[in-house]
Amino acid sequence: MSKRSINGSDFTAMALLGAEMLQQNVDRVNALNVFPVPDGDTGTNMNLTIASGVRELRSKPSDQLGKATEAMSKGLLMGARGNSGVILSQLFRGFSKALANLDEAGTTQVAAAFQQGVDMAYKAVVKPVEGTILTVAKEAAKHAVQHARRTNDVVELMREVHAKAHEALQRTPDLLPILKQVGVVDSGGQGLVFIYEGFVRSLTEGSHSQDAYAFQSEAAAPEEVAVAQPVVEPRRTSSPSATSAQSRLSTEDIEFLYDMEFFIKRNVSGNRVPFFDEYAFKKALEKDGDSILVIVEDDIIKVHVHSRKPGDVFNLALPYGELTDMHILNMREQHRELLIQEGDTPAFAAVPEYALSGDISSAQLLAGTDSQQVVPPGQVHEWAPFGIIAVAMGEGITNIFLGNEVDIVLSGGQTMNPSTEDFLKAIESLPAEHIYLLPNNGNIILAAEQAAELSERNVTVIPTKTIPQGLSAILAFKEEESAERNAAWMKNAAEQVLSGQVTHAVRDTSIDGVDIREGDYIAIKEKGIIAASKELQQACQLLIASMMEQGGDLLTVLTGEDAEDTDIGALSAWMEETYPDVELELLEGGQPLYPYLFALE
Repeated sequence: MSKRSINGSDFTAMALLGAEMLQQNVDRVNALNVFPVPDGDTGTNMNLTIASGVRELRSKPSDQLGKATEAMSKGLLMGARGNSGVILSQLFRGFSKALANLDEAGTTQVAAAFQQGVDMAYKAVVKPVEGTILTVAKEAAKHAVQHARRTNDVVELMREVHAKAHEALQRTPDLLPILKQVGVVDSGGQGLVFIYEGFVRSLTEGSHSQDAYAFQSEAAAPEEVAVAQPVVEPRRTSSPSATSAQSRLSTEDIEFLYDMEFFIKRNVSGNRVPFFDEYAFKKALEKDGDSILVIVEDDIIKVHVHSRKPGDVFNLALPYGELTDMHILNMREQHRELLIQEGDTPAFAAVPEYALSGDISSAQLLAGTDSQQVVPPGQVHEWAPFGIIAVAMGEGITNIFLGNEVDIVLSGGQTMNPSTEDFLKAIESLPAEHIYLLPNNGNIILAAEQAAELSERNVTVIPTKTIPQGLSAILAFKEEESAERNAAWMKNAAEQVLSGQVTHAVRDTSIDGVDIREGDYIAIKEKGIIAASKELQQACQLLIASMMEQGGDLLTVLTGEDAEDTDIGALSAWMEETYPDVELELLEGGQPLYPYLFALE
């Protein structure tokens, strides 16, 4: 069988069977995670991500290839979970952009789309690591571009892509020493190979199994929806009078007083316009402005800025196209009106009901956001200068975060991570001028960063990799300080904490000279396994001793849902005897899977 091109229907069949292949092999992908911990979840994250893409694709069927890939890309982007899921979404985001507006594509165009996907995925990762899904995708795309010059058969091309991806996967242990040490290939790369295998089978065998996949994915939907339900608590104000943030601000302190929003339509009526350098444009806006947002989507550019010189902003934008939907508000004037309306009433200004439109309401303006979210009639929001969203597991840890400045906690179940969409919904629901995200897990940072990029709100990701780092970060937060200083202090505080955790092994392995047997308790310091033992107490003692080698005055212990009172008492007695000068703080975390989490400061 051969095909000179693929259209939207062909791609839909490929995506469905690719998703089915991954779904059937989730456990195999999860088993390849280097650390034998019970929440190794690469396969789960990739499966949930591609399931989101497939749902969006099925909801918007199209014979046009560009529209089909766009739908798939959107679903992947919103449903992306974990590092592997975010990278997968970026691979198909670039793939989609390369095929935009095409009804069908031949080998050269499909190969170029794979390459653009790789380029976008590498760009999304700050420090790309070879020997991962990135390498597998890169080698396959590079081979596709070369092979497309020798064939016009898309089926043959896809076979070559799959074969090269499989070959690159087998070489991942040579590029990443930890993989060779453990004796496995990269889990994310294996997940991608399964997807490509589904692509090939769809083109060669047909789409006989699409209905089966649809049934499976729909059956799994109810559980997936409940993955990351936000826990919300009203933010406390630092002032006893609870007056609005705006009333505590002097009108003259509003330096960049003109709130501007407009669109630039490029290539209107065939007019030629110069290349748009997004970085240079933003740097130019920064000379007399802040709260800058520039979103480039095809031939439309959305611009939002607070500026001292609105005329200069428009003059800067004019060369790039026609300006439309222009809105300017004087924030000093709005602030004076607010003070008059508020008078001595010690309350936040109520956000009135308003409809979605091209205008930005005064309520949105005073909140410092241009998010167009409909507020239900009668509902009152309290806008604050800052908001914090954290990810946590366990009732105790959730309550600790909520009791210390955090407004929303995204709580995931076993092996689950919040998706990009979960973060976006939390961001949009939080009435704050500047929002901080605390992922508290290295596998969630990319999803948080992707949500921050997609959101039109002012969002900063504090790249916390553990719960202890997240707790340290929020203790460094000072509401009276600027957004930039808070970000710097929170990041610095997180970096000063030494984190440790104890859990049980789910398989036999050997890592860094530590022989591990299934069921052993393993002690993890930062990213490394330092000990394994059949006894929980011994694993904890070995971990604490290793952590104390670097010195410290305060050891905080978060007890999990499986921690026994007798074990906690024994650990406390051992600490008092072994390290009498170290202060011990025991907190009930209630986290699953990890009997103890440790933080040393």
